[in-house]
Amino acid sequence: MELFDSDSEEELPAGWEERSTTDGRVFYANHQSETTQWAHPATGKRKRIAGELPFGWTSGVDEKGLLFYIDHLQKRTTYTDPRLAFAVEESNNPQEFNQRFDAYSTALGVLQGRDLSGKYAIITGANSGIGFETARSLALHGVHVVLACRNLRKANAAAGKIRDELGPAKVDVMYLDLASLRSIKQFAENYKLRQWPVDMLICNAAVFGHPWQLTEDGFETTFQVNHLGHFYLMQLLEDTLIQSAPARVVVVSSESHRFVNLGSNKLDLDNLSVDQSDYWPILAYGQSKLCNIMMSYEFDNRMRSKGVTCAALHPGNMIYTGIKNNWWMWRLLWLLARPFSKSLQQGAATTVYCATARELEGIGGLYFNSCCPCLPSEEASDEGLGEALREKCNSMIQQRLSRYCL
Repeated sequence: MELFDSDSEEELPAGWEERSTTDGRVFYANHQSETTQWAHPATGKRKRIAGELPFGWTSGVDEKGLLFYIDHLQKRTTYTDPRLAFAVEESNNPQEFNQRFDAYSTALGVLQGRDLSGKYAIITGANSGIGFETARSLALHGVHVVLACRNLRKANAAAGKIRDELGPAKVDVMYLDLASLRSIKQFAENYKLRQWPVDMLICNAAVFGHPWQLTEDGFETTFQVNHLGHFYLMQLLEDTLIQSAPARVVVVSSESHRFVNLGSNKLDLDNLSVDQSDYWPILAYGQSKLCNIMMSYEFDNRMRSKGVTCAALHPGNMIYTGIKNNWWMWRLLWLLARPFSKSLQQGAATTVYCATARELEGIGGLYFNSCCPCLPSEEASDEGLGEALREKCNSMIQQRLSRYCL
């Protein structure tokens, strides 16, 4: 095909028009042959639109099924998406995309201009800290948020704060104690009875520096609350996530996953629920966070083909939340670090990014820090170990549930 001379390789040949789909993919229509294609007719590039419509614009679908756009400020209608000029090239490598946010970004900044009405999100540990800011930010942008919490008094107070800020915000509170397998099962059953979808499942709750203690199920508390409880919750909600596809699971992990078992730096599958004689709170926390990343990778490998993706993330170092409250020394260290650490809004940014970013549609199995994909530890990426961890956790849960006859 002969192309016209142009100062820009992006200029379309005569007879071609650039348009977009409802999910932001750019396609090219040839009016002469009445055909369409995804690749640019001159460069072969594929593009996707990032971001929401500018202020004052809305979109609709005509009788032929074509998208059109209304500029209410200028009072005009067009079939050309006003965001086409800012479309970004799609990469063949899902890990290669432009970083739009960084360590200084906030959750509300990540969501600026987004309308997520009709979406449903479950957030564990959402009554305070990063979990609350995550819930608040999503609710203020139209998401129906479920605060899955153990402390109902604090959770209801948190929901009230969100509604006070935005009256129409949709916020519900449901009881969930990750230290109890029976509570997790009851939560999943109660949620399914409401017949709500799960567009986003955000595994945020965690304990840190917790003294050695067994849960009612006989597992060490840090391991069960941070990992095993979330593992079981994801398992119970698998069918709902698939029915809600495309859906995303976001697991809040930590850079502490790099520091486990100082002697061998190797995850011991036979000592996940650490014995009291071997227990050190910092290492127990790091091990649980390593399990989080391995869980997210394994879950994504199994579920991506069914429309469900999963990502893990590090929210930031020593953010001033209630996670420090188990020992006066932790409180002192967090207080000293407070001027140099992220705010709660900044801490929630990566979680919100992983849960909502358009450029991550259909992309999972990644670990993020400050809204940017990065490499976790070599152990976290071990697929064989991840599958073995899944089998071990399943066995631990089934052995315990068999005693309850659940």
